[in-house]
Amino acid sequence: MPEQAKTKIACIQAAPVYCDIDKTVEKAIGLIEEAAKNGAQFVGFPELWVPGYNLFTWMSDPMSSMKFVPLYRKNALVVGGKHDLAIRNAAKRNNIYVSYGYSELAGGSLYMGQMLVSCDGEPLVVRRKIKPTLAERCMFGEGDGSGLVVADTPIGRLGQLQCWEHSQSLLKYAMHSQNEQIHVAAWPNMALHSQVFVIGQEMTHAFSRIYAAEGQCYVMAATHVADARMREMLCDTPEKEEMLKAGFGCSQIFGPDGSALCEPIPHDQDGILYADVDFDFIHICKVANDPAGHYSRPDVVRLLLNKAPASRVVLMDEFMRAPVEESAVEYVEIVAEEDADSNNCGA
Repeated sequence: MPEQAKTKIACIQAAPVYCDIDKTVEKAIGLIEEAAKNGAQFVGFPELWVPGYNLFTWMSDPMSSMKFVPLYRKNALVVGGKHDLAIRNAAKRNNIYVSYGYSELAGGSLYMGQMLVSCDGEPLVVRRKIKPTLAERCMFGEGDGSGLVVADTPIGRLGQLQCWEHSQSLLKYAMHSQNEQIHVAAWPNMALHSQVFVIGQEMTHAFSRIYAAEGQCYVMAATHVADARMREMLCDTPEKEEMLKAGFGCSQIFGPDGSALCEPIPHDQDGILYADVDFDFIHICKVANDPAGHYSRPDVVRLLLNKAPASRVVLMDEFMRAPVEESAVEYVEIVAEEDADSNNCGA
């Protein structure tokens, strides 16, 4: 249980300095400092906030969008690199927990990263989006179950997912089963998606508040703002100018009963939303509904969750270590039993 009765949380609505990692990280640090100065103990940023969401892959065909790729990749974040360390150090200096989204460059590939940093500047959870959505697949690889983690901290049990991961019932159930209390729902900008209802502002809020009510947790739904720099860079035709409108931020904080807790920030403005997490209210909500506890029927349906990291390469010395050797022994025993059975058939 948390060491305090309440926790103040901060939800970001802001535009990154698009495709400029140095200035975007600088801006992120400023927002972290502002949130901490206003008494927040946990701040949540949108999806791919560093160095901005890959809107260009949605705005044209894959080949036409390739002209934006080199700049975007050059401004991606490396986990453990100087930009990541700058954000971690800001968390430590300001004694605040931080969840932030970023385009991660690892080897030759990009992933949709999301990190939970402690108030000591230590990474508690480093994850990748399990399944990039539609046009995102042109840019990003997949994550694995090792990042479906809720961190137990002095300010509460903290978790995070990205965008349409909130539409995947099994992923949500995996998080709910870990008794999450404060959740960061990281979303992109809604400017493009406003033309398609299912990926627009209303459904973004619907997914986020349903997550809160289903999991009886507080949810920070953090979104981008489309600013003049972003539009100038990406809108190279009249059709794209019409497609990508300015603004369309729609951040909100939802309570464990699904209620909205804040007056919204104007859609075309940067800002921070604040709310107090009341852990007693979570207790009240849990009495009625705990989907992975008393309100479940494991004799009817259960979740099979694989949290093992999906490494692309396994070195031979690692492969030959004890866990694999034990598996090999079990395999040999099974094969031996099958051989004995087949020999008995001929008796």
